[in-house]
Amino acid sequence: MQDEEAGKAGGLKAVLTGQLRNIAPVFTLLVLLIFFSAASPSFLTADNFMNILSQVSITAIIAVGLTFVILTAEIDLSVAAIANAVGISLAYFTLQPEYVNIANLPLPGVIAIVLTLATAVAFGMVTAFGVTYIGIPSFIMTLAMMQIANGVSALLVRGQIAYNYPDLITTLGTESVFGVRWTIIVAVLFLAGGHFVLKYTRYGRYIYMTGGNREAAEYSGVNVKLIIGSVLVIGAVCSGIAGMLAVAYFGSAQQNQFDTYLLDAIAAVVVGGTSLFGGRGGIGNTIVGLLVLGVLNNGLDHIQIDSFLKILIRGLILLSALVINVYAQRLREKS
Repeated sequence: MQDEEAGKAGGLKAVLTGQLRNIAPVFTLLVLLIFFSAASPSFLTADNFMNILSQVSITAIIAVGLTFVILTAEIDLSVAAIANAVGISLAYFTLQPEYVNIANLPLPGVIAIVLTLATAVAFGMVTAFGVTYIGIPSFIMTLAMMQIANGVSALLVRGQIAYNYPDLITTLGTESVFGVRWTIIVAVLFLAGGHFVLKYTRYGRYIYMTGGNREAAEYSGVNVKLIIGSVLVIGAVCSGIAGMLAVAYFGSAQQNQFDTYLLDAIAAVVVGGTSLFGGRGGIGNTIVGLLVLGVLNNGLDHIQIDSFLKILIRGLILLSALVINVYAQRLREKS
């Protein structure tokens, strides 16, 4: 009898240990929901829930690509800078008002969008080449690409602000359908598509294999370089699309507009429970992470907390997620 009870206790401990990085963010989300609902009567409403979804929608698109990258045990520090550069590139290819002092190249809307997407792909291809063929660590390579993308942004607008974009992008970035913003719908489509690819395709399994054990993946015949290169391109494209929608969402395209999005996207993936060491996690975890950040930011606004303290609290939650991430990895290695 005692052996049976000990076995059950051991089995429960093993489950909790294995699911620690999944349980912790869900528990955090529930605690935040309960706290802010009690602290502010205006928090737990349908309108505010839509506000939260709208606020995290751009971050969600970037985070989808970053989830692919982190699952392979790589990192991309250039996602926000690429989003900014691509958003500015879209404005560069669109006719601006006379009072906007930017020397640009106006093109028809569809061509402008296609060329801008090609710019995002080009950023991703350069990063992929540097990481997979030259052998530059992704941290250093994407740090360099962040500077390059910021340089492109600076050269295109030269400190000015652009306001016009193709009609399709303006519609998707600013308008709603049946009371739901298009940015939310696009984010949901990206999250659903990313989940399907990772969960139900061979390519998705190769991503997990590459992140979980790179040598074993190579011995199994997986082209690891191709997988890593492809996720870096996916990350750049997701960032580019987010950048295009965001400039319309913000109403302007300018330098340093996406500075907070790098931390937000990484935090969403890591807080949600995707392992920084690769091979564990997925889009489901990223969704939870996005909701944690969205609820936290929105809730702190509702209780009118000091804006500087808000930054500190976000940092502490990210640190907690990192500690759990590392601790869960150690438990996994011990078991």
